[in-house]
Amino acid sequence: MAWCPFARKMELQPESDGQPAIRPTQVIFHSIAAPWSVDRLFEYWKSTSLESHFGLDYAGDLGQFIGTETRADANAGANRRPDGTGAVSIETASNTKASDPWTDKQVEKLIALGSWLHHRHGIPLRVCRSASDPGYGYHRLYADWSVSGTACPGDARVSQFRNVVFPGIVDRATGQSPPLEDPDMPSMLNESNAVDVSLRSGVWTGLAFTDAVVHSGPRRHSTLVHLLFSDSTHKEARIEGRFYLTDTAGGNPSAYLTVTAKGPGGHQFQCSADVPTGRHLRFEVRATTPDGSSVRLLHRVVSGPYWAL
Repeated sequence: MAWCPFARKMELQPESDGQPAIRPTQVIFHSIAAPWSVDRLFEYWKSTSLESHFGLDYAGDLGQFIGTETRADANAGANRRPDGTGAVSIETASNTKASDPWTDKQVEKLIALGSWLHHRHGIPLRVCRSASDPGYGYHRLYADWSVSGTACPGDARVSQFRNVVFPGIVDRATGQSPPLEDPDMPSMLNESNAVDVSLRSGVWTGLAFTDAVVHSGPRRHSTLVHLLFSDSTHKEARIEGRFYLTDTAGGNPSAYLTVTAKGPGGHQFQCSADVPTGRHLRFEVRATTPDGSSVRLLHRVVSGPYWAL
């Protein structure tokens, strides 16, 4: 799970470990309709079944309650979709009628957070064009994001979002980043494939995202693969994923590092390493069921930063 480096980590339990994984594709801004500090909001989330990923108070103090690759429950239909995608939610302090604008300190932190989410998760720099379209938005933008309708975050903040906050995110993410030739500035990988794959029990299967090669050397990377399996998957199915290197023709495989999970739903596999010159990084999966039945893989995503060497 991903934690923002400039937010206070205030992890909610059992939600942080007990709720399903998501692939973040949207950012949704909220007002809490209370002038609360981040600490007060954290206490409130502990008393209810709802929560957001982030909380931001008037002074610009940013708290993070759940990792951005775990579902939070503030966005109704955008919390987590059947394909495993979901929205990152930011709750912000306001007056009790949610009628006041964001403070200058709130605006600055929202811009910084929005830029970080773009670079961390590859969220496109656009306003969401539909309830499921990747991008940035505010709570009342689409009815699917609210159970019974809402005016959140209020007229003043909707105007700020459109005229100040979202343009600021775009400027920060594109115009004020370090130059591309800076070796510390990573590029971002974000590829997916929604074609269903039937996995025979006990058989390793190589996966293609855009294609079968995840990275070509020389390159340093930190890569996350997220796989979504059908709800009909045997609950005792052993799900194994592994990264490996080959030559450019797909031969001469390296030693494997296998990670094991279990059952239906979403599973994640991560690898941080270097890909040498003349080598390709690939990924394969194996599902083994007690009764020998096949397993259906519904969706797969590969993402993460990488650097040229």
